Amino acid sequence: MSASRPLSPSATLPKQALDTLLDGSAGDILRRACWLQTLDQMLRPLLPTGAAGHVRLANVRDRRLILTADSAAWHTRLRLATPALLEAARTLGLDVDAIDIRVIAPTTTAPASTPRRGVPAGLQAALALLREAADAPAGHDQEPR
Repeated sequence: MSASRPLSPSATLPKQALDTLLDGSAGDILRRACWLQTLDQMLRPLLPTGAAGHVRLANVRDRRLILTADSAAWHTRLRLATPALLEAARTLGLDVDAIDIRVIAPTTTAPASTPRRGVPAGLQAALALLREAADAPAGHDQEPR
């Protein structure tokens, strides 16, 4: 039989921190971000087949649903599906009458820089000889007769 234990102070700390954030000046922004994320998750199954991995809900503003697509091809597919998408958004309780679709290139990670290799020993020797030749006074490059 398991007995319930009271939460330790360290377990309630994250909830207190979250409550403080939501009550602070950033609370409205955080609540809106959570709302948009929830809407995005609800809208994904209603997108055209295969679009869920390429399209995101960016915002809802001025009776417009603002979506981002990762290519012009997905932009076109969404544009063709606009009437169905508007109806889907309305079934979720959104009062929208237009859709804006913006193409945003997917974020990519920068390629790993290739480590620089050291200068080969033969090249170092050749450079040293060239430096010596450049530093030598004129006329001293010949042996005495």
